[in-house]
Amino acid sequence: MLKRLFDIVFSAIGLILLSPFLLLISFLIALTSTGGVFYLQERVGRHNKNFKLFKFRTMRAGADKAGLLTVGGRDPRITAIGYYLRKYKLDELPQLLNVFFGTMSLVGPRPEVRKYVELYTEEQKKVLDVKPGITDYASLEYFSENELLAKSSDPEQTYITEVLPAKLALNKKYISEAGIQTDLKVIFRTLSKIIS
Repeated sequence: MLKRLFDIVFSAIGLILLSPFLLLISFLIALTSTGGVFYLQERVGRHNKNFKLFKFRTMRAGADKAGLLTVGGRDPRITAIGYYLRKYKLDELPQLLNVFFGTMSLVGPRPEVRKYVELYTEEQKKVLDVKPGITDYASLEYFSENELLAKSSDPEQTYITEVLPAKLALNKKYISEAGIQTDLKVIFRTLSKIIS
């Protein structure tokens, strides 16, 4: 209950304070490429239920059909403005709407697409017992995940066999330590990482 109140209050404050900035980003996306401002992707949330995750669109329309993983900092599918939105994690800001409406939390395991959730073991599926979040330990550890995958000869296989299990282990670590104090620590570490 306290976590939900925390999420509502801080997501509302964030949306209000950032609204001029969000409008500016929306304008720049609309001005520089064709397609909608937002990208709604189906992800898997609490209790293994699908939900729509909000992001600013950073790729050309329909580019996700070429693959779900982004590889390298200069994936040719990414728009000019999209490169900077991704670099500074600004494309994630619309997820404050997900938090406000209750499908996500500020801090919690990052939600995956169904394709990869189907690969979870029964033990790993325990991360679906809590609401997914905008950031968590795994987000901090794999802050530059796309650049890591760019070094692999088979990025998807590397993601499935190496990155995904490691992220799920960090998700479970977060769940075991969850609390307002932990959430504040993760939020401040995330902001510090973005700024630095």
